[in-house]
Amino acid sequence: MRAEKLGLHWFERTGGIDVTAIPQTMKAARMHEIGGQLRIEEVPVPKLGSMDVLVRVRSCGIVPNLANILAMWPTWFPHMPQPPLPAIFGLDPTGEIAAVGSQVHSLKPGDRVYVNPGRSCGSCRHCRRGDTISCRHYAFQGYFGFSHEALQTFEDYPVGGISEYMAAPASAIVALPDNMTFDQAARLGYMGTGYSALKKAQVGPGDTILVNGISGTLGISIAVFGPSFGVKKILGTGRDRKLLKEIEALAPGIIETHSLDDGSPDEWARSRTEHGEGVDAFIDCNGPGTPQEPFLAGLRALRRGGIAVDIGAVMGAVPIDVHMMMDRNQRLIGSAWLTTAEGQEMADLVGIGKVSFDLLETQATPMSKVNEAISGIAQRHGGFSNFVIHP
Repeated sequence: MRAEKLGLHWFERTGGIDVTAIPQTMKAARMHEIGGQLRIEEVPVPKLGSMDVLVRVRSCGIVPNLANILAMWPTWFPHMPQPPLPAIFGLDPTGEIAAVGSQVHSLKPGDRVYVNPGRSCGSCRHCRRGDTISCRHYAFQGYFGFSHEALQTFEDYPVGGISEYMAAPASAIVALPDNMTFDQAARLGYMGTGYSALKKAQVGPGDTILVNGISGTLGISIAVFGPSFGVKKILGTGRDRKLLKEIEALAPGIIETHSLDDGSPDEWARSRTEHGEGVDAFIDCNGPGTPQEPFLAGLRALRRGGIAVDIGAVMGAVPIDVHMMMDRNQRLIGSAWLTTAEGQEMADLVGIGKVSFDLLETQATPMSKVNEAISGIAQRHGGFSNFVIHP
C-alpha cells in the first residue's frame, strides 16, 4: 500500500512507520459455502478510506454462537443477511493501527485498539442523532446484518477480524489501556452487550438486579461490570452449581445465585428484595435453545416500575400480559450490542483499575487452526472461557 494512494498529509503523520512495509496481500480465513470449513487464503489488504484506519489484527474473539452463524444463520434468520460469499468472518478484533486515512487526526499507527464491528450508514436520521444501532443499514462487520439494507454495508467494509489486516471507520475505534491485553480486549463486544444492558436498565446505587444465565458468555458481563454501577445485589440464575459458586466469588456479598434445578427463580428473587417487592431490573442472557419459562419468571420477579432488558437468544412467541406490564408501569427493552462510546467507557474502567478482565481464561489458537478452535468451543468453563484467534 503506497503512501501516494493515501496522500502526502497522511504519510507525514505515520509516526515514523514505513508505510511501504504494509504488504499488498494478507492471509485471511474465508468461508466459501454455508456450513463449510474456513480456508486460509491470500487476499488483498483492504483499501483505506479517508476516515478509516487499517488495523493489524493481533487477536479476534470467537464465541459459542459463531458455529451457528457459520452453519445455521440463513435457515434461522433469512431476513438477517451475512456477508456475500466468499466471506471473511470475525466479530471482535483487536490489534495495532497500521495506517490512518488522510482525515483521521486523533489516532496514529501503533495505537493499541479494539474495533467495534457495528457499522451504520452514518447519514440517516438515526445515525445523525447518534442512535447508530437503529440504522436500517446496521450490520456487524464480519458477521451479519439486521436487514437486507445491510448488504451495502458489507460492500463498504467486507473484511472481518479473522484476518491479518482489516479496515474500519475511525469512529469505531476503542483505545486500549496498557493493563489490558489484546486477548482480553477481544471480549469487549460480548462484555459490552451486558454493559449496555445495565445502562438501559438504568441501574444505580442500592438497586437489585436479576440475571438469567449469569455464568455464560453474556451473563458474566453483568457480574463483572454490575458492581461498578453501585448495585446492592446481583441475583444470578443458571444450572451448574459449581460454576454459580465461582460467579459468586467475583463479588462476595453482592452476587447471589440460584440453580434452576432448585425451582423457578421468581419467588427466590422476590424474597431477596425489601418487602418482597421485586427486583429493580431483570436482564435475560440465556442462549439459543433455552426454554421460555425462565424468561417469564424473570418478568414475574420485576417490581412495579422495573425495567427488563433482553440481550439473550430465547426465540419464538412468548406469552406476555402486556396489560399487566402497563398497570405495573414496567418496561421491556431489546438490546442488541454496544456503542463505541460504551466500549471506551469499559476500557477506561479497566484502565483505572475499577474493573478487571483477569478472570478470563484465554485459549488462543493460530489462524491456521481456526476450524479446530470453532469446533472446540463446546468444551468450555462457562463465561470464564475466552476463545481467541491469532491471525
